[in-house]
Amino acid sequence: MKLHRRQFLQIAGASVPAVAVPRTAWSQAYPVRPVQIVAGFPPGSHADLYARLVGQALSERLGKQFIVENRTGAGGTLAAESVARAAPDGYTLLLTNPADALAPALYDNLRFDYLRDIAPVASLARGMAVLVVNPSFPAKSVPEFIAYAKNNKDKISFGSAGVGSISHLCWALFGMLAGVETMQVPYRGESLALTDLLGGQVQAVFPTLTSAIEHIRAGNLRALAVTATTRAPLLPDVPTLTEIVPGFEVTTHAGLGAPREHAQRNHRNAQQSSQCQPRRSCAETADRRTRRYSICKFAGRISQIRCPIHRQMGQGDPGVGHQAVGSGVETSRES
Repeated sequence: MKLHRRQFLQIAGASVPAVAVPRTAWSQAYPVRPVQIVAGFPPGSHADLYARLVGQALSERLGKQFIVENRTGAGGTLAAESVARAAPDGYTLLLTNPADALAPALYDNLRFDYLRDIAPVASLARGMAVLVVNPSFPAKSVPEFIAYAKNNKDKISFGSAGVGSISHLCWALFGMLAGVETMQVPYRGESLALTDLLGGQVQAVFPTLTSAIEHIRAGNLRALAVTATTRAPLLPDVPTLTEIVPGFEVTTHAGLGAPREHAQRNHRNAQQSSQCQPRRSCAETADRRTRRYSICKFAGRISQIRCPIHRQMGQGDPGVGHQAVGSGVETSRES
């Protein structure tokens, strides 16, 4: 289902519920104090870079500081849980990424529900990963890499940003389709894996293009293939993996989410308690609409800086088909 941008912003704004705060606080322009953006991966990762770029742009446009907090661990679930438990007032945001959507399938003891507890605010960008090796590695192409890996199983280890990360899943898919078995070395983020790749402690990594592009440009890493179905504009001579390994396709996304209202976490209790509460007055209903409109305006302001940030990250123009993180709703540009 295709929706125009204005329709998506209305949905995103309405999905961020109101909270019990004084009406006078919402009568002022948002934000009235610093806003925290929580990223689940360490400095230098693609999540961190997106968070800092969008934070800087929002600080300049809205006149209040947007502070990035790197809360690493458990494949980004610690960051997502902290935001899910935060006050849903628009002052704690989550830099969402594919790990958030994958976590429920990988962790049995999550103390939050991503789809239930995190409301979508804005979709920022889509990207891709890239297979990189140290320049001293003997393989200079994907076919050479596959042949070397099959003949030297005990000599190849790959670094990942952690269990359940995009880099880990890229390797799992690559190994399945190419028939390659290698040992995974999980790190607490892409930047740490790339550091060991530069030092020769691991032989290959599947980082996001955002994290690896400067190392590739400087000649410190050799790019063998990208994971999207089309070549990257920044690396036109680097093939896609699907050209060599049919069926391989992995893309990434980045967005902003906010905590939903705490009462929604226990629907049954909320439903029972609502039967004992008096009906809302007209003034209270109008107040909730005002608060919801403030968040909707915030989502609209983010959409204005999305395209410049996307181009700054080297991904080109986002174009059509961006997906609202956590909503399952695709958006297209307004005609």
